[in-house]
Amino acid sequence: MGQCVTKCKNPSSTLGSKNGERESGGKSHSKRSAVHKDDHGSACGKSSGDILVNGTKKTDAAVESCQPPMFSGDTKKDSVSSTEESSLQRIGELFRRYKDEREDAILEEGMERFCNDLCVDPTEFKVLVLAWKFQAATMCKFTRKEFFEGCKAINADSIDGICARFPNLLKEAKQEDKFKDLYRFTFQFGLDSEEGQRSLHREIAIALWKLVFTQNKPPILDQWLHFLIENPSGIKGISRDTWNMFLNFTQVIGPDLSNYSEDEAWPSLFDTFVEWEMERRKKEEETKCITSLDTEGLCVEEQT
Repeated sequence: MGQCVTKCKNPSSTLGSKNGERESGGKSHSKRSAVHKDDHGSACGKSSGDILVNGTKKTDAAVESCQPPMFSGDTKKDSVSSTEESSLQRIGELFRRYKDEREDAILEEGMERFCNDLCVDPTEFKVLVLAWKFQAATMCKFTRKEFFEGCKAINADSIDGICARFPNLLKEAKQEDKFKDLYRFTFQFGLDSEEGQRSLHREIAIALWKLVFTQNKPPILDQWLHFLIENPSGIKGISRDTWNMFLNFTQVIGPDLSNYSEDEAWPSLFDTFVEWEMERRKKEEETKCITSLDTEGLCVEEQT
């Protein structure tokens, strides 16, 4: 999608994941409440009556000497806190590398450098998936919050770390529920929020449909996009309802369109598409028949 999937100049184209900060360091063993007065051995030594050791009863000194050290869990907390802080610093350094000089965000130029360092094309599906995980609100832009929260979400704080996450991110995007979320995100992502758009420009919608279905292309997609390119209905934009319902359409309606019914609650654009596509197929079959008859006629003439 042109310069960047993440504003299309040419539309055709934690950390520190919470590890359950349990207070480790176990609770200290409770002090024994009493030491037998007889001569039976205690857990740490024999009792010896009232003999004092530096002003302390020997029995008490013996018990206290075998008490395990007390741990409050602060060491582990400090370690986790230090790890998170280091990760946040690395994310901050990474963000500043691509940040715009005037705005506290990564804009188109910085996004291109970011994609180059990731060894991905800005128009790739991987970039759309990354924007989805970062919950980016606008194409070709990552705000500071989006970048930090996104890196935390995928548990990466470096270029190598992000690259290493791509296989799992692509695998995640294949899951039905995750893909549905990605699909719906893509519509919002394609809107120009600064202009207050509520529908996608037809060309942008076509480009985004091609992109979002990179891994699981439905059989009817090519025909649908051809219909939009030919634009027999004169449509200029794609509404959110049409976008969302198209995913249902690809899952419910077969490639031959035979189980489509206008009586069901489909957007009117789908009615137009099915009618147009069935007529196109009819003409295509007629052309094949005529071509076949002409060929047979030539064969007969040549034989005679």
